[in-house]
Amino acid sequence: MKYSICTSLLILMLVTSAAASSDTRPVTDDAGRIVQVPQEVTRVICSGPGSLRLLTYLEAQSMAVAVDDIESRRSTYDARPYALANPQFKSLPIFGEFRGHDNPELILTLETQPQVILKTYAGSMGYDPIELGQKTGIPVVTLNYGDLGKLRPQFFQALRTMGEVVGKQQRAQEIITFFETEIADLKNRTADIPEKDRPSVFVGGVAFKGPHGFQSTEPAYPPFSFVNVKNLAYDTGLSGKELRHSDVSKEMIVAWNPDILFLDLMTLKLGKDASGLNELRTDPAYRSLTAVTDGKVYGVLPYNSYSKNYGSILANAFYIGKLLYPERFTDIDPQKKADEIYSFLVGKPVFEQINQLFLGHAYKPVPVN
Repeated sequence: MKYSICTSLLILMLVTSAAASSDTRPVTDDAGRIVQVPQEVTRVICSGPGSLRLLTYLEAQSMAVAVDDIESRRSTYDARPYALANPQFKSLPIFGEFRGHDNPELILTLETQPQVILKTYAGSMGYDPIELGQKTGIPVVTLNYGDLGKLRPQFFQALRTMGEVVGKQQRAQEIITFFETEIADLKNRTADIPEKDRPSVFVGGVAFKGPHGFQSTEPAYPPFSFVNVKNLAYDTGLSGKELRHSDVSKEMIVAWNPDILFLDLMTLKLGKDASGLNELRTDPAYRSLTAVTDGKVYGVLPYNSYSKNYGSILANAFYIGKLLYPERFTDIDPQKKADEIYSFLVGKPVFEQINQLFLGHAYKPVPVN
């Protein structure tokens, strides 16, 4: 059978197109874009806060062929369990700056080329994902990092999407089930505690794009809602519509005079003369608080460190529950529980390592007097 030149070219184009399509598969990212990724993905880079954390949760950290520059830094106060459990990240090549400021030229010169770029916070910081894909020729899949509050579905979807890209769908579902089960357990232990028996609390020193002083808080702090305590920053309407990080006036904290204070230990990164701990020790306004005079200030693991520390947030909830309602948590040792959580999420028990970095103040009264 004879074919014309035009017919032969058409057949060649169809065969090439079919081969190309069989080499890729579609994935829908958080922006609703359908991104074509290789059928089998074994090499990736993670751009943006928390992206490499999620890859580690999926037990796929060995697929990372390069990292952003935050992974190569050596900090006295490193609160990222995923990084502490994977010191090899520090020796990987650098593909760009932290917070998603990728360098296309560096990416293209990597000796081992990634097949996919997994990118968080693409809509609010860093290199534009569409332009990044165009300049590198590498598919970029964006993810909504979410949280453990109202944006929990987005967090779970990010795990599903990343799991789909790297072939870890079952592991993604295991992580989702783990968080759902642990949160339900926390809530069930404390759900029937009468309103009048719920202590008023405030957490200060929460980091947000860097360390802050004691006025810095997270109004919708998930551990408080998980164990049903009276979160003054939330209950008084400070949370607003977005439920995001806020700085509270010192006068407001004094007026609230919470029963219990919690100190997010990331504030120590400001240094001994500027941290929230130093403020509690030296500021006359804070010195007047009942919780300070009674020594009821307790250290908790950092909420944020290159975005939300999901494992630490969950561990903090068990510690706070044990502290405030000990009769409901008789089976819980907060430090052991933290290591159970870390072992499941990042593969290693790293509580003591983090605690030592933060001067041993985690999960105990912080000396303020």
